[in-house]
Amino acid sequence: MPLVKPITPHLWFDRQADEAAEFYVSLFPDSGIDYRVVLPNTPSGDAESIAFHLAGHPFMAISGGPFFRPNPSISFMLDFDPSRDPKAREHLDATWAALSEGGRVLMPLDAYPFSPRYGWVEDRYGVCWQIVPASLDEMMARGTPEQIARVVQTFLPMKKLDVAVLERAFAGDR
Repeated sequence: MPLVKPITPHLWFDRQADEAAEFYVSLFPDSGIDYRVVLPNTPSGDAESIAFHLAGHPFMAISGGPFFRPNPSISFMLDFDPSRDPKAREHLDATWAALSEGGRVLMPLDAYPFSPRYGWVEDRYGVCWQIVPASLDEMMARGTPEQIARVVQTFLPMKKLDVAVLERAFAGDR
């Protein structure tokens, strides 16, 4: 049976759901708050729930009390591709600055062998974000099964992704 709606990430916060949602929608174009509702008499009292969208993607957040916290095992991947957007670097740097302010940098925004601009950060609300190389997603999306298999076999043993090596594997040039 097909899904009627897209899958919606649901973020749990102690008491900061509204503040976090407002912060996130301020960072991305095509974002906004859709609605707010108070869920009465939950195990943590009255809990505020917020529906919002980021870059056109649906999200939910709840101020559900101190029972659960986000952790780095789940990250939201941000693709800032300068080949498609000339202001991507500016937007990337501004978004990184905002997300890292009051948060914890897990991998500094820097040049790595796999990307000229990559970073991984846990924001002030405990939600993790990664800046990822656009070319890896593109290879996986447009490749034949053979190309994808070569790329996967090439990147699995890498400690850090080397995009140039992956592109050679994609092309069949090892």
